[in-house]
Amino acid sequence: MTFEEIRQNEEIRAYMEKGNENLGVMGFTEHAMAHAMRAAHTAADILRKLGHEEHEIELAKIAGYMHDIGNCVNRTDHAHSGAIMAMGILRDMKMAPTDAAVVIAAIGNHDEKKGTAVDAVSAALILADKCDVRRSRVRARTQADFDIHDRVNYAAENSVLSIDAQKKTITLDITLDDTICSVLDYFEIFTQRMLMCRRAAEKLGCRFCMTANGSKVL
Repeated sequence: MTFEEIRQNEEIRAYMEKGNENLGVMGFTEHAMAHAMRAAHTAADILRKLGHEEHEIELAKIAGYMHDIGNCVNRTDHAHSGAIMAMGILRDMKMAPTDAAVVIAAIGNHDEKKGTAVDAVSAALILADKCDVRRSRVRARTQADFDIHDRVNYAAENSVLSIDAQKKTITLDITLDDTICSVLDYFEIFTQRMLMCRRAAEKLGCRFCMTANGSKVL
């Protein structure tokens, strides 16, 4: 089964769009197709640059695309409900059970509250998801309406995830407008996510690094 087949599946798209709509009502940042596609391509890029096989790369791409499908049910425990939803869909689409198991595990382990990297695909998904920090994800119309997550994302003028296969490093380089959000503010809410990224990088045999406004902070 290919990523393109997954991307064209209307059932998957309907659940993802409803999930993003639900989160919008609750005031969360964008979790629509832009985030799904970015997570898919970034997860695939991580494994490709680290020399993984194309089949595993394709599974990472599929997991990256589908990882937030559980938001259609509820934001709380969305990783687990999403994994269960994905299991039924992938079974109906006749994906090989061994492949479906990898995708389901990645989806079920991508949330920092209860998940962790269990294999290369889940590790790549975690890094792709947690490092997608950007201004365009903010949905609040004015800064007066921002919560702390909005403020951090809106302050992110640029973020790039770089993989150095030779040095075995995975680096998030982020440029923050410090008139909106300081590096300390970033770590105040994203410490758990960055620790999760560190463990994910270790699962891939790499070290996770972070620079903010040109200075190494992790």
